[in-house]
Amino acid sequence: MRILVINPGSTSTKISIFEDEKEIFSKKIDHPVEELAVFKKISDQLDFRKKALFKTLEESDFKVSDFDVVGARGGNSHPLESGVYRVNKKLVDDLLSLRYGAHASNLGAPLAYEIVKITKVPAYIVDPVIVDEMEPIAKVTGLKGIEREARDHPLNQKAAAREAAKTLGKKYNECNFVVAHLGGGISVAAHRKGRMIDENNALNGDGPFSPERAGDLPNIALLNLCFSGKYTKEEIQKMLTGKGGLVSHLGTNSLIEVENRVSKGDECAKLIYGAMIYQISKEIGKQVVVLKGQVDGIVLTGGLACSERLVNNIKEYISFMAPVFVFPGEHEMEAIAAGILRVYRGEEKEKEYS
Repeated sequence: MRILVINPGSTSTKISIFEDEKEIFSKKIDHPVEELAVFKKISDQLDFRKKALFKTLEESDFKVSDFDVVGARGGNSHPLESGVYRVNKKLVDDLLSLRYGAHASNLGAPLAYEIVKITKVPAYIVDPVIVDEMEPIAKVTGLKGIEREARDHPLNQKAAAREAAKTLGKKYNECNFVVAHLGGGISVAAHRKGRMIDENNALNGDGPFSPERAGDLPNIALLNLCFSGKYTKEEIQKMLTGKGGLVSHLGTNSLIEVENRVSKGDECAKLIYGAMIYQISKEIGKQVVVLKGQVDGIVLTGGLACSERLVNNIKEYISFMAPVFVFPGEHEMEAIAAGILRVYRGEEKEKEYS
């Protein structure tokens, strides 16, 4: 089966072509910031990105008719259970409306749908960013009317958990895992028998602080900052979700740079680096409690998991709780293709977006 996978990012569109599980082609189409600046909304970029996609395929000696199926990264729709969803007009309309949130990933299914309209082959999204399988008790806060929300990295989290289950000789839905996706945002989730029953809202910067996100903060201190008159709402939001964490303390979101500073004896970098590891480990411990200690493994994944130093430091805190599995990097393209193959092989049923 030949599968085209489309993954739009803020300034690029990644494409991969698979023959079953084997990736035979990959390309990152860069979109210069100045070219994107002319579009007022993410959804306005659809035709621009479609032309770039079709041009890249043509220049690489592929035609849209070469594919049996198209996969895409899911964007911000209404909350869904995990799974493989067939792309339909309702999904495309919701994503392009931006009513549930604006992100470049909203363009994934619409780009796939453009190919569907030409070739009539099916298209799917897999474990989209708005997967919500949280238990009701996990959503309750101390203020009526405010609930915790699921916003993390379900595609990569579940792909890594499936790999861990395979290592144990089991199926994903037979296991309990705590999975930590370590990237620009950090999400930690409790996976119980195939469902993510609790997690931090990594998109909005909750949980441990990360290279770019502020993490949980003291309530009153944050309240005072908001009403200090020094910052707009937009500036505060940027502090929490883009200029927090390592950026706020050390002026960089590069883990490599921070680790180099630590190695050179920078005491400030050492403290902040250690604090991030401390908070990640503490968040993992919280999710072990959610699973009442019945954990088959703790899984570390994401770009930061490529750092042996970081992983070893986290292990010092958590290895007593359960076996630790490390699957570094992000494997979104492979995970989308794998989800589609599960449907076609009868291992999973496709779902309908409505």
